[in-house]
Parts: sequence; C-alpha cells; structure tokens
Amino acid sequence: QQGQMVAPVVANLGPLEDLTLTPNPDEVEEGFTLPLAHLLREENQGYTHFRTAGRYSYTLPVFLNGPHKVWGLTAIITELTLELLAPGRY
Repeated sequence: QQGQMVAPVVANLGPLEDLTLTPNPDEVEEGFTLPLAHLLREENQGYTHFRTAGRYSYTLPVFLNGPHKVWGLTAIITELTLELLAPGRY
C-alpha cells in the first residue's frame, strides 16, 4: 500500500529474558531475536530477486537464520541499520 510511513526505532531494551512481548497475532506469527554478530556473518546474508514480466525488476536483501528468514521491508530496515551500526563490516 502506498502512502504509508514506517519509522524504525533502534533501542537497547536490556536483557531479552526480562521482556514480555505481546505482538498482534493478526500481524505477527512468531517473534525471534538475532544477535548482531549473526547478522554480520556473510553466510547469513543473501538477496532475493523479483521478476516482473519475465525479467528481473528488483533485488532485496534477506537474512537467514535456520527456519526463519528476515525479508521484505524488515530486511531493508535491517540492512540500513547494519550500515549505520557496523560501517566497514557490513
């Protein structure tokens, strides 16, 4: 949908064990965490190519973690965040 704004927030929430998250089940199937070191490993980084009319039209980042994949807008935000948090390493 066009015309919507997304404002990502980066924060230190303290120990994850102390958090109780209650995501909206209509929007979030499962929540999980990934350490920064995991995201920075090249073997956990990839790209997804999308086609339109039989031709590649755009490429987006994807981050891998076992059965989980971070993709779409979340992967774009993650990539931009890594560029800010780890310049020269990402």
